[in-house]
Amino acid sequence: MISKWEVLETNKMIQEANLDIRTITMGISLLDCISADMDTLCENIYNKITTCAKDLVSTGEQISKKYGIPIVNKRISVTPIALIGGATKANSYVPIAKALDRAAKEVGVNFIGGFSALVQKGMSPSDRVLIESIPEALSVTEHVCASVNVGCTKSGINMDAVKRMGEIIKLTAEHTAERESIGCAKLVVFCNAPEDNPFMAGAFHGVGEHDRVINVGVSGPGVVKKALEQVREADFETMCETIKRTAFKITRVGQMVAEEAADKLGVPFGIIDLSLAPTPAVGDSIGEIFEEMGLEMAGAPGTTAALAILNDCVKKGGVMASSYVGGLSGAFIPVSEDHAMIKAAEVGALTLEKLEAMTCVCSVGLDMVAIPGDTSASTIGGIIADEMAIGMINAKTTAVRLIPVCGKNVGESVEFGGLLGRAPIMPVNGYTCERFIARGGRVPAPIHSFKN
Repeated sequence: MISKWEVLETNKMIQEANLDIRTITMGISLLDCISADMDTLCENIYNKITTCAKDLVSTGEQISKKYGIPIVNKRISVTPIALIGGATKANSYVPIAKALDRAAKEVGVNFIGGFSALVQKGMSPSDRVLIESIPEALSVTEHVCASVNVGCTKSGINMDAVKRMGEIIKLTAEHTAERESIGCAKLVVFCNAPEDNPFMAGAFHGVGEHDRVINVGVSGPGVVKKALEQVREADFETMCETIKRTAFKITRVGQMVAEEAADKLGVPFGIIDLSLAPTPAVGDSIGEIFEEMGLEMAGAPGTTAALAILNDCVKKGGVMASSYVGGLSGAFIPVSEDHAMIKAAEVGALTLEKLEAMTCVCSVGLDMVAIPGDTSASTIGGIIADEMAIGMINAKTTAVRLIPVCGKNVGESVEFGGLLGRAPIMPVNGYTCERFIARGGRVPAPIHSFKN
């Protein structure tokens, strides 16, 4: 039961601290769409999505108007397409990507995720076709997002897939070079990818899920910052308690919206992802939280510790507010989507190496990081391998969303617009890892993965 006091407090968080519901995401299973004929498969996919999600956007708008809570995005995630397309024996899944894009446009969502493959232990012929289709698929669609899971704690890291994804990221950048290589902003490489993540670009609908499900991603970096302003000189215990209590309140708002959306749409409620997701707006920044915690700027000594504290306290507060916390849940550190992180990268306080250290304790990894367009595929593969190792060893989700911007070099920046923001081109270590990445094969799972 939501109390009158909670309603008043929520209104205050919306008006003064940029609280919003970042996304309502409908997960849709496409397993019943499988056909050996590509045209039939695409028609099945289009029909199912447009039928299941026809009221998603209008329902989100109704709930937003009813409660006065901004619901920024309405999205769809689908079963990984590599699992759906194999029966066609096709050599390209670009037609499927186009069908997904048409369906997304028809129902009015801003993104659809699930042009994906799960290859942490090996690649099927369908997985290979999906991966090879990514550059063209992301260049000819507007709303489609792609992801590839190349590692997990239980299986290790598929280094053949890591090597190929370094090359695919380069090709995707080249295919969208005239648009600042924006295709790479819709492509994520994962280790330990969650199957119920509502956030893009890495969302897909896991095979263990309901036929349809509603997952909600809340946000609220500004709310946390506002709360920390009240305990500016307090000790760590007080600071941690403040973050936990604030995360609890934010999650309660998300729970209310999620349950109402699920009820109105007649779809089971899945999870609340309580990740603190920043935007380029001032006052809605993870970097500003670091500063409020006592750092001069993101990247200063103490940044990794501050992020670990923030991430842990957000999770602790969230799980007390909802029994169904999932997805990624914690704190995102996308460079291009956070004005304070952008500034820190521009002045050199935040480097790629420091970002990598921070990914050991955050909810995702190297997210929306722009690098020089002439960065080699093997170097990109090495960066991916580093992040996958962090995820595998620490049994956590890590991801890489790198954007090698064609024609851009260190010192320049790139404008993506909207929530994707602006990214400074960050320098990359110039020493080569080509021989290391060329080894191929699979990195075995760590010793602590054997828990049976």
